[in-house]
Amino acid sequence: MKISFDAVPIINGGMTGIGWCEVGQTMAMARLHPEDNFYYSFFSRKDDHIKLEKLAPFSKDIGAHIGHFSGLAYRTASLVLPIPYKWFFGKEMDITHFFNYIAPPGVHGKTVITVHDMVYKSFPETVRGRTKKMLDTGLAPSMKRADIIVTDSEFSRTEIIKYFPQHEAKIRVVPCGVDLEKFKPCDTPERIPEVKKSLGIEGEYFLYLGTIEPRKNLERLINAYNIFCQREKDAPKLVLAGGKGWLYDSIFQRVTDLKLTDKVIFTQYIPSEDMNPLMCGALAFVFPSIYEGFGMPPLEAMACGVPVLASNAASLPEVTGDCAVSCDPYSEEDIAEGLHKLYSDSALRADLSRRGLERAKTLTWDNSAEILYSVYKELMK
Repeated sequence: MKISFDAVPIINGGMTGIGWCEVGQTMAMARLHPEDNFYYSFFSRKDDHIKLEKLAPFSKDIGAHIGHFSGLAYRTASLVLPIPYKWFFGKEMDITHFFNYIAPPGVHGKTVITVHDMVYKSFPETVRGRTKKMLDTGLAPSMKRADIIVTDSEFSRTEIIKYFPQHEAKIRVVPCGVDLEKFKPCDTPERIPEVKKSLGIEGEYFLYLGTIEPRKNLERLINAYNIFCQREKDAPKLVLAGGKGWLYDSIFQRVTDLKLTDKVIFTQYIPSEDMNPLMCGALAFVFPSIYEGFGMPPLEAMACGVPVLASNAASLPEVTGDCAVSCDPYSEEDIAEGLHKLYSDSALRADLSRRGLERAKTLTWDNSAEILYSVYKELMK
């Protein structure tokens, strides 16, 4: 097979969960199936080398397939005119997979799209305006064009069917995975104090790692942490690590209003090489998100042997199983109780650490890639 992966989530700006999902699945698949030909496809009007450099860490077994035109101009024009994608990328590929919801018109061969979740339908107030507009106008025709729709969890499958029941027959669940080389119990423990110092963290800490935005439920987490601090004199710090998303001002303001500026630490985007020591240094990982199509950060924490507090909503129970403290994301009291359990019970932390490590071994990128590969094989029959 000749299979093309749309590289936009990897080369445009900072890598988010969608980009890491694509990298995890595509790199594993190319390594596991050298009998096939794999390519990262992207538009480039000039300076091809800049995009190729961004792809270089991930392209050991994957070639490049370049459409020499402005990607922005094409994406904008194709929203109103059915300009065929194959005009720029030819008719070589058997399958082209778009990992970020939208597939353009006129793709040669079979078309696969990944629809990670339906948050723009279920919680539209938590979605950035331009993202919602893109999905409102572009997702329905993309799903119609797609031969197969891939999604990350059974929860997301049921969500897609709720809003787009006509496409039920072509939805396939391909769970995300975790890189066990990158996320594992820290084998360089001396890096933990170095990273903590660089981020201004002293002593024990609870860690949240992800985008600073509304649907991550951070205001309720901060309120719950405040309840916890009132009960525990020497409460660990709360570290909220990650880049700013949108509508984040009220999150920062909540910390100020509660006079927690000496207890809650915001970091910026965490470099890849610092994630493992930051994760492994945490007393526990906290992720009370309202809505996730999969939720990779709790799985990454479990792979590091770090006990996890996660919400009982959306896909998160699928990811964490019985290997995390579960909480109601709408109850600040319940979140606070979860923090207390993890802080006060060292035996519980040790048990969750052991069970989380075992569960992470069942959710690898190799496993994810093989499930996705079986979808491609199904398409080519």
